[in-house]
Amino acid sequence: MRNPANDPGPTSYEAELRRHNEVLRRACGVQVDEHVLDIGCGAGETTREAARIARSGSALGVDVSARAIERARELAQAEGLGNVAFECADAQVHSFPQERFDLVTSRFGTMFFADPVAAFTNIGRALRPSGRLVMMVWQSHERNEWDVAIHHALETVDEKQGPDPFSLADPASVKQILTDAGFTDVNFTDVHEPVYYGHDVDAALAWISGFTCTSETLRRLDATAATRAIGRLREMLAAHSTDDGVWFDSRAWIVTAHRP
Repeated sequence: MRNPANDPGPTSYEAELRRHNEVLRRACGVQVDEHVLDIGCGAGETTREAARIARSGSALGVDVSARAIERARELAQAEGLGNVAFECADAQVHSFPQERFDLVTSRFGTMFFADPVAAFTNIGRALRPSGRLVMMVWQSHERNEWDVAIHHALETVDEKQGPDPFSLADPASVKQILTDAGFTDVNFTDVHEPVYYGHDVDAALAWISGFTCTSETLRRLDATAATRAIGRLREMLAAHSTDDGVWFDSRAWIVTAHRP
């Protein structure tokens, strides 16, 4: 029997990453008077959460998706949050106010920069001296069951499609990027939490069908091959279905650093 306390309910990005969000919130340790910059904020869940904690401070969320920013503003207005703002912007080149923020945070929103060193250099300028960076990024493809299983079902294990969500998976490379961007005290904490894809197989299939790797692969296939691929996806999701929904193992890093 399903335990409602363990089932996040309807599938959404927030539900998928509920466990990860709890880890990130603890790692950020937002204080009541701090000013927070949230990179790749999407619909603004983590930004609004920071704003609620930083009651005497503020939170600014940025994302390249105008649609997501519009939704973030609607949700913030509905919640009556007066200390939060959102901007549609590319954090790599956006002109942030200099030395404005105490904390820069991101939940899987920093892996897609065209020039990571330039991006983190620009972000670093927005931090006050001794300000901190706390971001969550995926570990490697091989350590994320969800990605391995989906690609195996689609028979595209060796194919790369679209932006790479694992571009910041290697600690040595990330440390070099952040060091070159002017950050110090770069550290990594392992995050081993599952991702949630839906309360049943149908919901999970609908959710992963929106993933770039899934949608683009299915679009390239003829009708017969696409039907077979969807059948394999169903079988794979059924194998991960529990009384509390469809869950997959995942691994991420919490990366922390400081501006000198």
